[in-house]
Amino acid sequence: MESSRISIAVIVPILNEARVLKKLIAQLVQQGFGEIILVDGGSKDGSATIADNELAKHAGKSSGLIIHSPRGRATQMNRGAAEAKAQVLLFLHADTFLPTQATHLINRALSNKRCWGHFNVRLNGKNILYRIIEFTMNLRSRISGIATGDQCIFVERKIFNRLGGYTTIPIMEDIEFSKRLKTLGRPARINDTVLTSTRRWSSRGIIRTILTMWTLRLLFWLRVKPSILARYYP
Repeated sequence: MESSRISIAVIVPILNEARVLKKLIAQLVQQGFGEIILVDGGSKDGSATIADNELAKHAGKSSGLIIHSPRGRATQMNRGAAEAKAQVLLFLHADTFLPTQATHLINRALSNKRCWGHFNVRLNGKNILYRIIEFTMNLRSRISGIATGDQCIFVERKIFNRLGGYTTIPIMEDIEFSKRLKTLGRPARINDTVLTSTRRWSSRGIIRTILTMWTLRLLFWLRVKPSILARYYP
């Protein structure tokens, strides 16, 4: 794929994310994403209205769309992908912020005969344990070729459609999708980091959350049903 011709649609599943949407949308517009799709899964805090208003403010600079979907990250991301027109789909969590040159970095990454990829991740907390967490996350992905949603997976739209998108499971949809993508080749890994929130770790305790996530991933690899694992997801 010629990097100069790659168009990118950024797809953001949202659920009660009112406090971050203004900053998020402004950043995405500033970074030059021509297609911004936010998929609301039934927010109760006015997220959909805020997103609609913010996208309208930037209507002349990008194509913004707020759509509604049943709750569930996989379902929401698939719904957003179905509306996208761009050649490449970038899946972004609402509490994650991309590096300044994100569009250029994705273009460059996919110009090297790769069809999908992800960023390295940095956590916004100051606790030294967060440095360990982000280091192990990035190392794990480098060795395994498997990415998580926190790392902002991007993929050619034709490949996404060929694979049937995300499997609609309540947890580990990113891991499962990465495993299928990996059968087509290892990911392009962008060393520049995305900055993601530590709210999941801080709300339940860092050590407790780490142990819970490691256990859930192990059980997933042992083929425990995601519907069972979701009961214990932090």
